[in-house]
Amino acid sequence: MLAPRAVRKVALLAGLGVLAGAGCQRGGSDASPTPVTPQATPSVASAPEPQPSAIASAAPSPPPAPEPECGAPGDVLLFVSPEHPVRGQPMRVVAVADHVVDAHFELRSPDGKTPPVTATREGGPPYAWVARVEAPARGKWKATLARDASCGSAEIASRDVTVGAFGVPPPGTPRTSLWFTRAAWTPSLENLYSAWIQHMFDAPEDAQPSWPALHEVLRDEGRNFLFDHLGTGEDEQGVIVRPDCADLPYFLRAYFSFKLGLPFGWSHCSRGENGTPPTCTDFASQSDPFPKPDADAGADAKPPVLPTWADPDRDKEGPWENNVKRLGEFFRTTLADAAQSGAGRTPADDETGDYYPVSLSAEELRPGTIYADPYGHVLVLAKRIAQTATSGGILYAVDGQPDGTVARKRFWRGNFLFAIDPALGAAGFKRFRPVVRDRITLKWRHLLNRELPDYATTQWDGGVEGFYDKMDDVLSPAPLDPMQALLEIIDALEEQVKTRVNSVENGRKFLAGAKAAADMPEGARIFETTGEWEDFSTPSRDLRILIAIDVARGIPARVARRPERYAMPAGKTPDQVRADLEARLATELKTRKFTYVRTDGSTWTLSLEDVVDRAASLEVAYNPNDCVEQRWGAPAGSDELSTCQAHAPSEQQAKMQSYRAWFHERRRPPR
Repeated sequence: MLAPRAVRKVALLAGLGVLAGAGCQRGGSDASPTPVTPQATPSVASAPEPQPSAIASAAPSPPPAPEPECGAPGDVLLFVSPEHPVRGQPMRVVAVADHVVDAHFELRSPDGKTPPVTATREGGPPYAWVARVEAPARGKWKATLARDASCGSAEIASRDVTVGAFGVPPPGTPRTSLWFTRAAWTPSLENLYSAWIQHMFDAPEDAQPSWPALHEVLRDEGRNFLFDHLGTGEDEQGVIVRPDCADLPYFLRAYFSFKLGLPFGWSHCSRGENGTPPTCTDFASQSDPFPKPDADAGADAKPPVLPTWADPDRDKEGPWENNVKRLGEFFRTTLADAAQSGAGRTPADDETGDYYPVSLSAEELRPGTIYADPYGHVLVLAKRIAQTATSGGILYAVDGQPDGTVARKRFWRGNFLFAIDPALGAAGFKRFRPVVRDRITLKWRHLLNRELPDYATTQWDGGVEGFYDKMDDVLSPAPLDPMQALLEIIDALEEQVKTRVNSVENGRKFLAGAKAAADMPEGARIFETTGEWEDFSTPSRDLRILIAIDVARGIPARVARRPERYAMPAGKTPDQVRADLEARLATELKTRKFTYVRTDGSTWTLSLEDVVDRAASLEVAYNPNDCVEQRWGAPAGSDELSTCQAHAPSEQQAKMQSYRAWFHERRRPPR
């Protein structure tokens, strides 16, 4: 069999954070706030200093400098982009290693005299070094990854890189396939895929980066080291790429596969309903995006209707001979129509879908891994920052929204929802099944569970609490300072609340200019419809904030329940620590403030304590037809509510009361 090893040892991306949206299935409520694009050159800021603690920390003094990482680097790849570098045009050379090793990467010019271009290590695992030359000279360059002097200076890998005077013709455009398949998935290319995603979405720790659309990231040469990789200016042709959350992992995998000529496949999956989890059928691939019905499909089975770009009889000189435009049309129609969130929730032992589950460990989670929550949201892991002496580990992910926005979030219980319910399918962390050509049928297919070295179903072994306990252990293996853990949770709650300010403000502007009330869907569709309700309502966001409030309130009890996970202060019992944490929680909630704009344009200031105290009001505060004051839970008869000028129609108010139990019980309804 031609099957390469699928996904090797991988990396965990850890932390706490904010989630902008919710159920996504081809649309979900809660559009993201107005995006603010971060600086093009990514960097990682140092961990923030911890705030003063009311509890004397039991953490030890800062340890001495760590010993050099001199172990085996594992699988190592030296990769060049564009595929055929040309003098005077930007060139990137990337080194990727499975395991951490203290090493330096340099790229030397043909003359051997010009100072080498160097790069620093990023992320991990996998670990990457990305060197960029703006205008390389013609000739043979030398790329070398070598151990640091503290590890003996031995060369780990090297490669000659030839920069030509002229470009090389691109692979061409097949008549009916999406692209020519020129390579197979290998562990090295899986590592490169992870490194590519990490590099694209990197930003300082204290940033909340957001982009108006995925194509804004792909067109950024400083982020996308595959920019114009084929040498045809393919990323400069204005192709629009706007995935929602379910589309995003598919679009990223397809784009990477297109650039490197790798096999890519997708299935048509159900969302699951009436107590039945999602299922997948009708596998298609880059070589056969519109497969004909199987021989046993029956006489009534109709062949697929081909779009113009896939019709072998189309005009040979037409616009669809431009492979990039074909790819953009494929994203916009075929793939966007096929990809939806049910694909991420197929049962753990299912082999028909596009994803498979992995274990919860620092070696098995890496950039490119998805997280599918039980209620329809999907995120793509993007970066890990390891635990330090002053802060817990951080896991970053990115997600798409119905309006096309892509933003980065941090992992924590308040937004990575988890549930164990066979009717909802298997939520959790999953990776793409590599696509291989079958030796017997010669057709493209997924790898099966038994062919995957890291296939695992252990995420579901300990129930919901066991899942989050294990994630705590993985993200922060060393005991945490309990006060620091509390402050990080409060930070995350504050971020969620401040993000909601933008969403509610968008609703205020809509209401000010609306000629009629936005239609309210029936039942569970309030979480996943389209149109004005999708754009301006906040049921999913509000449900997550309610969960975040519960998490913040529950941290003192959680510390007391698992004292072994925390660096407990000497001489204090778990109950005493719990009391100190509850006191600090009350102080933080009272002193952390934010403002929102009222109906008349004036501002009003609230504290996190107000939000927590108004949790019951937030159970029915998501309707964009209500005034903004009511959506923030302003008490009846208060000065805050005096500027309110609009209320949802009575029939919509009745619906919200009938759906209130979902929010009160912190659960999404089954479809």
